[in-house]
Amino acid sequence: MTLLVPPRRKGQTQEPLLSAAVRGMRPRQWLKNVLVAGAPFTAGVLFERDVLLTTLAAFVAFCLLSSSVYLANDARDVEEDRQHPTKRFRPIACGALPVNVAWALSATLAVAGLGLGFGTDPALGLTLVVYLAVQVGYTGGLKQQAVLDLAIVASGFLLRAIAGGVASDITLSQWFLMVASFGSLFIVAGKRYSELHALGRQGATRPSLLQYSESYLRFVWALAAALTVISYSLWALEHGEAGSDLWATVSIGPFVLGLLRYAVDVDQGLAGAPEDIALRDRVLQLLGVLWLAFLGLAVFTA
Repeated sequence: MTLLVPPRRKGQTQEPLLSAAVRGMRPRQWLKNVLVAGAPFTAGVLFERDVLLTTLAAFVAFCLLSSSVYLANDARDVEEDRQHPTKRFRPIACGALPVNVAWALSATLAVAGLGLGFGTDPALGLTLVVYLAVQVGYTGGLKQQAVLDLAIVASGFLLRAIAGGVASDITLSQWFLMVASFGSLFIVAGKRYSELHALGRQGATRPSLLQYSESYLRFVWALAAALTVISYSLWALEHGEAGSDLWATVSIGPFVLGLLRYAVDVDQGLAGAPEDIALRDRVLQLLGVLWLAFLGLAVFTA
């Protein structure tokens, strides 16, 4: 089938190919790759030279690999995206980035990301392979399956958190994994709820989205939020007692308030792009800084 490029409006200039390629890589979404610093930070070793370098390498590797996945997803779903009210402006859907170029760039980024991962640490490379395999399965059809699509997207956040630990040979605690797992599910369920809330069942183009109701997705993100808070609080109380200080316990306050603030955006249907909330919501940013400050005091002064 010939892919038709939407006609340009009068006075509209064609987007340069390089600009379209960069936009298709979704650099704004690289913000979520900061999760690779989670394990080294909570272990109190992030600023050690070797750990900082491996964490940076893990961040770059995930930026390359995730951009590869974004391009492959958009190339495969180009016709579906053209029916979506906002996705139709993506560079592949609007014709600014040819599909064949997108596939070639996707393959190049995947090879570069995996090469950097294995070159940094074999365990990091294997984590990246698992991430890529899961995303290929997601693109290949699993994203059409209700519940499984939530778990797979959430696993992308979780694998980022795990990657930072394995890259620097840091043992991941059960509390860290639980917070990362349930926190990821909270974000993804909120994202799906916002999409359904904004588009409605008539406007939804994703088949799996039609299998959900708003009440079900509210239940999922509320349950995930509760489990995230419980897991984090148990870790903080345990760490505070072991370290004979209260900074970990105090960090529960901004952590919970941050989740509640994010839930406001979810409830209003504004959490379809989590990275946009993180970059736009000044109150959420302030709570995040406070939380990181208290958490830093807890792990670096214990």
